[in-house]
Parts: sequence; C-alpha cells; structure tokens
Amino acid sequence: MEINLFDHQAADDAAYAAYNTLSNTLRAERLPDLPPIPVVEQKGRLQSMPPFMGYSLFTVTDKHTQTMIAATEVSVPQMAENAHMVQFMIHVLPAYRRQGTGRLLLGRVAELAQGNGRHLLLSSSYGNIPAGAAFLERMGASRGLETHTNRLNLADLDRNLLADWLAHGAALTTEFALGLWVGPYPEEELANIAQLMDVMNQQPRGELKTADIQFTPERVRELQAASLSGGVESWTLYARERQTGELVGYTAVYFSPNRPEQMSQGDTGVFPAYRGRGLGRWLKAAMLDKALRERPEVQYVLTGNADSNAPMLKINHDLGFRPYLPQTIWQVDLETLLAYLHQAPSTS
Repeated sequence: MEINLFDHQAADDAAYAAYNTLSNTLRAERLPDLPPIPVVEQKGRLQSMPPFMGYSLFTVTDKHTQTMIAATEVSVPQMAENAHMVQFMIHVLPAYRRQGTGRLLLGRVAELAQGNGRHLLLSSSYGNIPAGAAFLERMGASRGLETHTNRLNLADLDRNLLADWLAHGAALTTEFALGLWVGPYPEEELANIAQLMDVMNQQPRGELKTADIQFTPERVRELQAASLSGGVESWTLYARERQTGELVGYTAVYFSPNRPEQMSQGDTGVFPAYRGRGLGRWLKAAMLDKALRERPEVQYVLTGNADSNAPMLKINHDLGFRPYLPQTIWQVDLETLLAYLHQAPSTS
C-alpha cells in the first residue's frame, strides 16, 4: 500500500475523480438513501477550506490495483483558543479494514499532532458502521459527545403548528424584526455577525476538552466561502431588536443544486437574554414557511444536534424531526495514541 499527501489545491482531475469515487462509496455505506456528491462540488469544498482550519488530506492506494482505498482528513486548527488539539477522520473501504490500513493513516495523524505540539485528538464514528467505534476504542479513545443527524420529511410537517409559531412570532414584531441575508453576508455586518455566531459556543460539548471558538469577521468570511463553494446557496434569517438594533438570534439553511430535494439546516441560536420568548421557534417556522413557498422541490431537511441539547431537540421534535444517523465524537490523548501505535501491529 502507498500513502500520499493529497494536494487538495493542485490535484489534477484524475486524482480528484479517484478520491470522489472513494468518498462516495463510503458515503453510500453510511447514508444509503442519499445521492452521491458530484466531483465538482467536492473539489470546490476542499479548495475552499478555511486557512485557520489547517486542513490536510492523505490517501492510500493499493499498488496492485492502483485503486484509492482509504483516506484521512486532518485539521490542525490555527487559532490560539484550540492550540492543543487535532481533529481527524479515517475512512477505509470495507474490504480493506482490519488489515493495518487505518493504523497506517493513524501514524500520519500522530506525526502531525507531534510536529505541531498538540496533545488531544478528536475523531468521530457513525452508529451504523460499528468498525469505526471499534477502531477508536482499540486506540484508547473515549466517548466525548453523542450526536445525531436528524431528518424532517416535509410531508409530515404539522402545518397547524407552523401557523401557530408564525402567529406567535407576529406578536413579537413590536420588539423584534426578522431580516434575511441571501448568500454571502454583507461586509458591513461581519463584525456584528461574528458576535452573533458566538452564541453557538453555548451548544453542549459533553466531555470534550475543547475551548470556545472566537469568531472574527475574517473567520466568518472564510467559513462562509467554504459553505457556499460548489454552487451551494444559503438563506440566513436573523432577528434584530428594534430598540437597540442588536442582532439577537439567527438560523441558516443551505441548498445544493445537486440535491434539490434536500435542505440542510445549519446553525440556529438565540442569545440567552432573549430566550424563552419564542424567538427560536419563530425563526425556524419562518424559514420552513419560506422554503415551502419558494422551494417546493425540497422534500426533507437534515440537521445535526447534540443528544444533550434538550431545548433545540424539543423545537425540532415538535416540528417532526426524527433521528436519522447517530454519531459519536471521540477524544484521545496523544500519549495514549502513541502507546497504541508502538504496540505490535495487529489486524486493525
């Protein structure tokens, strides 16, 4: 087997086609009822990775068949508040598992962590692929946060409930106004949007030893460039307090031209001082109402939530979101990982 650094900025079409085939084969394993990602969309995403994420991609090729069989994505965050950690995902085709391929890639992850002075590593596994959790357990990782991708079939949406939430929102319009940004955020609002996005630091983190992310206008700009790569469109609804002009909450959704039947629900957050008044429900209801009217091709909505995020789960459950794909975020100390790698190799 041959391991190589995949130059996601300069790789040629053949290399991207090989990686796209690998990626979609693995995607079909965990998401069998969702369509594949076109290579142009995947290439756009990888080439738009925010610089502060410190992203690297390594791939493994079977020398005999010249087939790409595995890969690892590694992020070494270039920000002071999480300068102790590395995030990684290892992907191996089912036929090549338990043959040392994952261990080979894990060695590269450990080298990056050591070389950058990091001592904590985070990764994820999917509930419908037991091999991922088993691999992480063998290396000594512990469960840090349980999450789900939840899905709403719009055919099951309670339209009466939606109308009730919109009516409640209408009663709030003397104090708050909803606004909409389509696509990239306006430059003159980036500082305010960065402050608004800080609310997402209040999401549950379970046992994860991570720090708050400090959003800045530059980071917001870079994150949005990545989100909108490959032709993806976005709507962001925000709530502004009329008296002060302050942004107090928002919700964002994304549409890919390659999957018109799907809407991806991104962040939804309201500052603590304004919670308990129905702003979150109003934002979610207004967004769904807009999608129903203007995107009739959308059949379902996907969103990710921590299993311990009770307030957001209550809103989503009332709307009709149901568990779709369980995911666990794991963490492991570098010392523990190195001890595992120094053991005699096994079929892992």
